[in-house]
Amino acid sequence: MEKVKVGLIGAGNIANVHLDSYRKNPQVEIAAICDINPARLKETADKYGIARRYDSLAEMLRAETLDAADVCVWNRYHAECAIAALNAGLHVLCEKPMAYSLAEARGMAAAAIAAGKLLMVGFVSRFSDDSRVAMDFIEKGYLGDIYYAKATYLRRHGNPGGWFSDRSRSGGGPVIDLGVHVIDHTRYLMGNPRPVSVFAATFDKLGKRDNLKTNVGWIPRDARPEDPCDVEDLAVALIRYENGSATLLETSYSLNGEGVTRKELYGTKGGISLAGELKIFTELNDYMVDVTPQTANLKNTKGMFDAEIDHFVDCICNGTPCLSPAADGVTIMAILDAVYESARTGHEVILEENV
Repeated sequence: MEKVKVGLIGAGNIANVHLDSYRKNPQVEIAAICDINPARLKETADKYGIARRYDSLAEMLRAETLDAADVCVWNRYHAECAIAALNAGLHVLCEKPMAYSLAEARGMAAAAIAAGKLLMVGFVSRFSDDSRVAMDFIEKGYLGDIYYAKATYLRRHGNPGGWFSDRSRSGGGPVIDLGVHVIDHTRYLMGNPRPVSVFAATFDKLGKRDNLKTNVGWIPRDARPEDPCDVEDLAVALIRYENGSATLLETSYSLNGEGVTRKELYGTKGGISLAGELKIFTELNDYMVDVTPQTANLKNTKGMFDAEIDHFVDCICNGTPCLSPAADGVTIMAILDAVYESARTGHEVILEENV
């Protein structure tokens, strides 16, 4: 195909990020966009010069001849929108988390197989420069056998409100919004081992903390003061994998502690930390040494969203194997579901063998 004709499903904040990347790719035509919010639809469509705009997905799929769709809506509707696009014969990129639940994620994966189309999940951390450098060291054996990881994404005052704090639309709080990134990224760097169990606890002690005189930092454009806040504000979990390795998760929207995003992996030959600066901890000449790879002038560098979108287009045009396939999205949804179930019951959750 000369150009991949893409239709955006959703016109909110993350859709704008994706659109910034699509318009940099010469193989893409941003053909159409739809959203149920007329004001948001107009704002985004005008900003990117998208003439063909619709207030429903069904109408867009009927009226347009597209090659691909990009799902950027509330988590609750990821499955509905992705399956509709797949059934219409389109390749699909779906923002993380893959779905609202494991059952919905499995339905999406089945629809992709039935349609014979690509379903890629937006695990954008996989496409960062730090991820690429870390994987280069890991694949060359510098860490040895990786047996433990820490997946940390903590916000001190970072509940965005709006649909993010409304469980009926989001499916949960920081676990499904933030934790999904660090769970997936650590698992990806560990070689995607199969999860076997999860033991977790969640807390809802602080809420949105509207009394604070400091701003949250980012709020959805359609957030309202009356939106509910019925999601967790902190979660911790121990995820065990079939190969004997384990990951410790810590994630929060509100916490009386330092806000930090960090992924750490520990192996028999070395450890690695991704927290703004990539650092390797190892031994050299029988001394403990810290190694900081110089990443400022990497070849082929690009922003992680640009890299993600370019990869999606490359998979469609050239049949390149997908680095973020639906199967991985299903597995991560199994972990997320298990975190919430373990926290609810107070017991370890054993995962099925087919996740």
